[in-house]
Amino acid sequence: MIQKTRFGIDNEWIAINSDELSATSSDYVLKAYEIDQETLEYALDKNERAHTEYHWSSGRFTIIYNVLKQTKEDNHYETIPMTFVVKENQLITIYNHDNAYIVDLMQRYLKKQTNAISILKFLFVALYIISDAYFPYLEQLDSHKDAINHQLRKKITKASLLALSDISTGMIYLVAATNQNTILLEQFKSQPIYKQLDEIEREQFEDSIIEAKQLSSMTQLNAQVLQQLYSTYDNILNNNLNDHMTALTIISIFLAISATVTGFFGMNVTLPIKDSPYAWLIIIGISLILCLIYALLLRFSIWKK
Repeated sequence: MIQKTRFGIDNEWIAINSDELSATSSDYVLKAYEIDQETLEYALDKNERAHTEYHWSSGRFTIIYNVLKQTKEDNHYETIPMTFVVKENQLITIYNHDNAYIVDLMQRYLKKQTNAISILKFLFVALYIISDAYFPYLEQLDSHKDAINHQLRKKITKASLLALSDISTGMIYLVAATNQNTILLEQFKSQPIYKQLDEIEREQFEDSIIEAKQLSSMTQLNAQVLQQLYSTYDNILNNNLNDHMTALTIISIFLAISATVTGFFGMNVTLPIKDSPYAWLIIIGISLILCLIYALLLRFSIWKK
């Protein structure tokens, strides 16, 4: 599906849904809007990294930007690229069902405008909208993280640790995507088209890059907090395991002492008190005395440390 919207002074925004492109419609898009095959392949590749390209011959400028997917994959959020192509008075947006909500937000923005805006300002507004769309989900993840942390403080369970791991995994994807977006905007300053921006466009671009940097900082901070939490609970589990192993070792030593003493009296040899009716009590007493001596030695060694 191809949507065309006129805005500003003879400007045109063309939104193309890549999920509905067939071989025939793809050829039409390539010819009608003078998009090269490589750019279309970028737009159709859901694993494409964020980057910019400037075609000197045609004056066409292309931006691949990471957009947050609103649905979870494997219990965590991921991102998907969105393509913007600028040529003269046209802005072409190639999207799919995973980032179609950005197109809806762009349409709402245009409907609210009473003054004419340029193609580049609208492009930078779109990039700002994309960055701004991350924040509600980051706040949701932060609240979920706090809830899991509260549960783990009460009791460390496998389910809670897996949930924390899912959030941490998703945050890694978001950190990578937002860093790419920030680097892309920084690289834009070196493009020839940046020098052609007027004051309004440059101001909107600065707003977009500030928003992108704030988003990148927030995702990095959240990722570091999650890593610290996961590391803390991992250390707690290791300490608990060490405590359990220490207790089991002590118990096994006590049992070994008893087994050693009773083993002597279980031999088919002549031993003292063998024929005494209280022999079993004496054997138990000897075992308890040896265990007590070992416990005192162990306690003394712990105090000494």
